[in-house]
Amino acid sequence: MSGASMHETEDVREAWGRITAWLERNDPETLATLGRPGSYAAIQEAELRMGLDLPSEMRQWLLANDIDAGRQPDGQSCLVALGCEIDTPGGHLLLGLTDIQRVYLSRMGLEEMEPSADPEHPFWRREWVPIAAERDGLYGTFLDTLSGTIGSWDEAYGPEEGAYPSLFAFFQETADRLEGVSTGDWGGPGRTARARRLDPRPEDEPIRLWARANGYLVNDRGRIPASIREAYEVSQR
Repeated sequence: MSGASMHETEDVREAWGRITAWLERNDPETLATLGRPGSYAAIQEAELRMGLDLPSEMRQWLLANDIDAGRQPDGQSCLVALGCEIDTPGGHLLLGLTDIQRVYLSRMGLEEMEPSADPEHPFWRREWVPIAAERDGLYGTFLDTLSGTIGSWDEAYGPEEGAYPSLFAFFQETADRLEGVSTGDWGGPGRTARARRLDPRPEDEPIRLWARANGYLVNDRGRIPASIREAYEVSQR
């Protein structure tokens, strides 16, 4: 491991430690859903299945807490079968290794089945690995394994790159949101437009209340999946 890689890995450990320390003090129930430490074997199997190498900082994060460790989705699960609800930028569910693979293979499958008309701007690139997503996988956050930067994708708008310069910056922003402080400007050049689109809309609150009352899983800080929006509209007719 190079000196730069070691530094990035230590940074991610520090930022992730801020998150888990806050949860330990303020939300032990959510802390419990972060799962147990991951394993090198599981990470290697996932890399083989996806056909890529994960950056060292992502490996260290998954080794510290793999949300999906020791858990398996049932046959009726959404694409994101497990996941953990933390106040991440974008409001998506944080993924463990099982869901990372499920979403990655789904996105790659869609890209291969219906390639983008513009090869320079595909809907999904092989080097992108999801780290957070909505239950249906239509919105989420990814890490570019080549550049180390963080981007996001959206069913309506397509992907945007460079929202955060690193996984460390993404976790620092998450920790700032949890702690209610600002320790710096962690965003990258792609963040501003994306952040505006992902802000929850007040007019969607009746749909969220209806979804919760009817047993639908909706992340309060992310976009409402199209399937739930359609079900709500049908119920109001």
